[in-house]
Amino acid sequence: MLFWIIVAVLIFALFQVKSLRQQWITGPAFKLFKKVLPPLTQTEREAMEAGSVWVEGDLFSGKPDWQRLYSMALPQLTAEEQSFLDNEVNELMTMIDDFDVIHQDKDFTDEAWRYMREKGFFAMIIPKEYGGKAFSALANSTIVSKIASRSVSAGVTVMVPNSLGPGELLSHYGTQQQKDYWLPRLANGTDIPCFALTGPEAGSDAGGIPDTGVVTMGEYEGKETLGIRLNWDKRYITLAPVATVLGLAFKLYDPDKLLGDKESIGITCALIPTSHPGVEVGQRHLPLEQAFMNGTTRGQDVFIPVDWIIGGPDYAGKGWRMLMECLSAGRGISLPALSTGNAQLSAQTTAIYASIRQQFGCSLYEFEGVQEGLAQLAANAYQAEAVRHLTAGAIDLGQKPAVVTAIAKFHMTEVARQSINIAMDIHGGKGIQMGPNNYLASLYMAMPVSITVEGANILTRNLMIFGQGATRCHPYVFDEMVAAAEPDFQAGLQQFEPLLFKHIKFALGNAFAAFGHGLTGARFASAPKDDANKRHTQQILRMSKALAICSDIAMLMLGGELKRREMLSARLGDVLSELYLASAVLKHFYSRGADSKEQPLVDYLIQQSLYNCEVALKGYCRHISNPVIGTLIKRLVFPWGSAYQPPKDTLKTQLALALCQDKALRDTITPMCYVGQNADDAVAVLNQAMDAIDALTPLMNKFKAAQKARTLPRKGSIFQLREQALAAGVISAEESVQIIAADELRKRVINVDEFDFDLSQASNADTKISHAA
Repeated sequence: MLFWIIVAVLIFALFQVKSLRQQWITGPAFKLFKKVLPPLTQTEREAMEAGSVWVEGDLFSGKPDWQRLYSMALPQLTAEEQSFLDNEVNELMTMIDDFDVIHQDKDFTDEAWRYMREKGFFAMIIPKEYGGKAFSALANSTIVSKIASRSVSAGVTVMVPNSLGPGELLSHYGTQQQKDYWLPRLANGTDIPCFALTGPEAGSDAGGIPDTGVVTMGEYEGKETLGIRLNWDKRYITLAPVATVLGLAFKLYDPDKLLGDKESIGITCALIPTSHPGVEVGQRHLPLEQAFMNGTTRGQDVFIPVDWIIGGPDYAGKGWRMLMECLSAGRGISLPALSTGNAQLSAQTTAIYASIRQQFGCSLYEFEGVQEGLAQLAANAYQAEAVRHLTAGAIDLGQKPAVVTAIAKFHMTEVARQSINIAMDIHGGKGIQMGPNNYLASLYMAMPVSITVEGANILTRNLMIFGQGATRCHPYVFDEMVAAAEPDFQAGLQQFEPLLFKHIKFALGNAFAAFGHGLTGARFASAPKDDANKRHTQQILRMSKALAICSDIAMLMLGGELKRREMLSARLGDVLSELYLASAVLKHFYSRGADSKEQPLVDYLIQQSLYNCEVALKGYCRHISNPVIGTLIKRLVFPWGSAYQPPKDTLKTQLALALCQDKALRDTITPMCYVGQNADDAVAVLNQAMDAIDALTPLMNKFKAAQKARTLPRKGSIFQLREQALAAGVISAEESVQIIAADELRKRVINVDEFDFDLSQASNADTKISHAA
């Protein structure tokens, strides 16, 4: 007994006496931490500190805060924003024939360009005092979504000036003089901006840009001026061929220390008129047959005054942080908006086409294989709208969630890619024949553009989501890294010591909770509502706890090596992403009034997310460095084996039938899908044909009764048997005309465009039927 008392006293003293504790416990732990952790560079620190942590921090820490999420009042469109959407946006759409824009003119008409400039399509984020519209992030997102469902080229053209670019950078960081001069000109369309970041030697690695500026004295407007001599070579720059003002990112050096005491100042952003001597712009790229302006800009020994730095000389070297904060907002607004327009157009048009098009005597949507694709289309459209609204709403609420916006960018562009692929598969030959009546081809061709910009999806998934998430969202890791970067060991240890014990307590709590939820199936976990989604929220909590403990184990075992184990860390990023997507779906459902018709969509998406979490975590356990540890983690998180299954076939059929048969629900989940008013608008014709065929339902019942009575042949559709039905008195002459009108619309939907042999002129698809098999 005395022995154990002595042991207990020694352990107590070890922890309570600071000198002993630091010598034997926290000191060695800190040394190990500094050894396994890679150095925290200033650039990395700025990237991690850029933006803010939002609900993703709760999910990463194993503590989803449902009260916070559900009570969050997301912004709605103002009357002014809604009016712009209903009027100016719709008017612009009538000016754009996407087929002509892409395949013939390779550009918008002068009328469309003038309209976009004069009506403020390039000034949505510029403050009102400078002549802009000061629209919300939600309005920006909604407008781009609507435009993109009509024309991706137009969507990108509008998106870029209202995302990362001179307008945003000036609004946040510009000097008063810069704002007073440039913002009114950008707002009224006098100037068109572009921003040059990417070059041949630096794509996703923005920190590795080779473009340089050297602080020196030079001549400007006949006077000796302190300035910068620039050399740059940029490509993939949207709007560059038509831009009148160039935002430029480069590395700034000051060898003569004219600005301060540092020779290497860092990444800097400047604003340069494209008419300035030495600036080269105008060489055009052709991004996958899209018509938006994209091209190159170069400059050699171009001298600019130092006052052209955005924010003035005080902001020299601060460009990296500026870019990180603005890039995250762009990811959260623009690209999810493009993807939502894509996903919703794919869902609406494919559902209608599958209802109209028949094979083997029945509509396409009656085939189970097609139903599987339609169910995913419905789910994707709903999820894209949920994520778009929540993420843009967060930005409007003052958040700058870098991790959330990376999640939104990656997953919504992948959702859009999946949707357009399913839509093309179901449309078959209709989807691959180009022409004015093909509403899918442009989306299909443009999809890789969204995948590659603002950080290619491989980079976003494998490096950014978890790479930033692990440090930004974890309650202690970033502070521990800052402590480890402290050059004075003792000072760093003082910061590290309290964090270490909090971290240990945090990890142990999550480990016990994850195991407990695994044993009980999370049935005793707290839930915000006792309704149909109670089990969903309990399971999300369970996976949140699992992610927290798995992340801590990975960081403990691998340290800095985890950064290079991209396939492993990406799986943890997948779990964080799925938890955010599931949370967005639940928020969307309740924000819209918890309509029971939408519950199957929620069930499908949550089941899919939970299943994806399990797949990712089991992959993590299988590939972590030590297989014994991997097995133990797997038993900790999934003590009874598999916990989740993908959605059942019956649920898929339910969603497919609802999408095709319930027009009100279809319109509800595809609100961003533009339906034109012109008689030749392909999506309008599609909807008109569906309405006309739906109106034939009473007549179809007459046909079925006549077929049952043997008055009409048993085989044949209402269109094939119309003349016989008229002759037999089953229908009236007026009803026959109604069937003919519906059949003409049906044929316009089914037929595809034809061209002369030189591919110069499209034939009228609703009157001419191809002779080719």
